[in-house]
Amino acid sequence: MQTLLDVKDLVTRFYTDGQMIHAVNGVSFKLDPGESLAIVGESGSGKSVSVMSLMGLVQFPPGRVEGGEAIFEGVDLMKLSDRDMQKVRGKRIAMVFQDPMTSLNPVLTIGEQMIESIRLHLHLDKKAAREMAIDSLRLVGLPNPEERIDNYPHQFSGGQRQRIMIAMALSCKPSLLIADEPTTALDVTIQAQIVDLIRSLQKQLGMAAIWISHNLALVAGVVDKVIVMYGGYVVEQAPVDDLFERPLHPYTIGLLRAIPKLEGRDRSRLQSIEGMPPDLRKAPTGCPFEPRCTYANEQCASQIPPLREIDDGRWVRCWRVEELSFAGVQGEAV
Repeated sequence: MQTLLDVKDLVTRFYTDGQMIHAVNGVSFKLDPGESLAIVGESGSGKSVSVMSLMGLVQFPPGRVEGGEAIFEGVDLMKLSDRDMQKVRGKRIAMVFQDPMTSLNPVLTIGEQMIESIRLHLHLDKKAAREMAIDSLRLVGLPNPEERIDNYPHQFSGGQRQRIMIAMALSCKPSLLIADEPTTALDVTIQAQIVDLIRSLQKQLGMAAIWISHNLALVAGVVDKVIVMYGGYVVEQAPVDDLFERPLHPYTIGLLRAIPKLEGRDRSRLQSIEGMPPDLRKAPTGCPFEPRCTYANEQCASQIPPLREIDDGRWVRCWRVEELSFAGVQGEAV
């Protein structure tokens, strides 16, 4: 099977107040057609900036993609002009953002916004584009799409607006959908509905998907593999079942220990990760997680560990991964 997206050594920096922000540091991953990938980590880990870099949405100034390549359907996205990238963005790669109310234009009907995008990418007349927009709204389960297509964003609930954003993203039948924290602004019940909707549409349309989330529990039953980011670095990558059964990196272990368990008789307090996220204005001299890591030693403080393949499809950035495994530390997280 040919790889759909192959990202190698992606580097993105921001320049502000005379300082350089090390936002994304050598991120690499592959995604096959129809496959689901989650990129998880706390705020500031670089997960959203990574996909914004791929989409050509990092604005300069202050941000700039300074290295790497992203081969998508045989073309390096990093070498495309703004004009050529516009032909890919929205048509071949679509994105659903966190807050639909800030992504939708409040003074235009949803139909006007959807039709404009469809006509731009598919070169249809207005009538055909309107019919396609209605079909997309029907696909995501919006009631009475023939009538509601002429409504404004404020006339919809939060869950309905997110469905509209998904409909807009899927209207041109992209091969890759990026969902950037698509449920953050929604209540728990609607969150579950949106997650199930994206999963079912992905299978129905045969798309690949990248989920951006700070919530490991949310993506557990949704994706095929997971990338864990910290301080702009990929610290672990694994098939989703392997990650939950035997996490390898101390940061991943900490994230899993912080997830509430609804089964069993365990009533112990949740364990937090002590300390603060790294200051991205300073390039680390060692492992970026070392100041917060219970298991760090002198080597961790003085040398940045490489991202190593430990098993087939399992990658980790840690000097002590073998020692921790032997000590049974990883098994304690689950």
